[in-house]
Amino acid sequence: MREIKFFDEKTKKFYKLVKTNTWPTLEISGIHMHRIKGVDPKKDTELKIKSLGKLYGNVLDTCMGLGYTAVVASKFKKVKMVITIEKDKNVVWIAKQNFYSKEVFSNKKIKVLIGDSFLLIKTFPSSFFDFIIHDPPRISIAEELYSLEFYKEMFRVLKSKGKIFHYVGYPGKKQGKNYLRGILRRLRNAGFSKIEKIEEALGLIIRK
Repeated sequence: MREIKFFDEKTKKFYKLVKTNTWPTLEISGIHMHRIKGVDPKKDTELKIKSLGKLYGNVLDTCMGLGYTAVVASKFKKVKMVITIEKDKNVVWIAKQNFYSKEVFSNKKIKVLIGDSFLLIKTFPSSFFDFIIHDPPRISIAEELYSLEFYKEMFRVLKSKGKIFHYVGYPGKKQGKNYLRGILRRLRNAGFSKIEKIEEALGLIIRK
């Protein structure tokens, strides 16, 4: 694996591609973009997708990262299209250098959009996606992706009986705060009533 690590003056962040036993993970200013304790990035990705069951139709991946989620989602025969969004151009560049991310840019089912999910989700038609995979950075870094406004947009673009996987981890645990309570409240206020915790994938399955 090619070693990649650099500091970007514009973003003021340090980027590093970190080797694991399977697929590499991305580290940004000391924060890993995948779970690496107890599971590896490959297993982490597979658990998230598995929690949604068999995918089909149109899939939205709100935060591309290294693109593993988009690639695994595209493997389902009945999936027509996966739209994956990435805000950080440095992350896109690293993904292009990473062997395990190559399919993100070559698979005809996958469409990569460079931009802010918070803004781009507003451009999609209502009831367009059968599934949404929402795996945002931690709440202290991207609070807007946990906001009522964003959740309302997810509700709007999701088809009736559609499903969302929302990675939450253990938000606020180290600070002694319970951010999950607020996340659940905002999801319900956005219109979602069927929410199930998936401990194995450290996330929520949300049904419309």
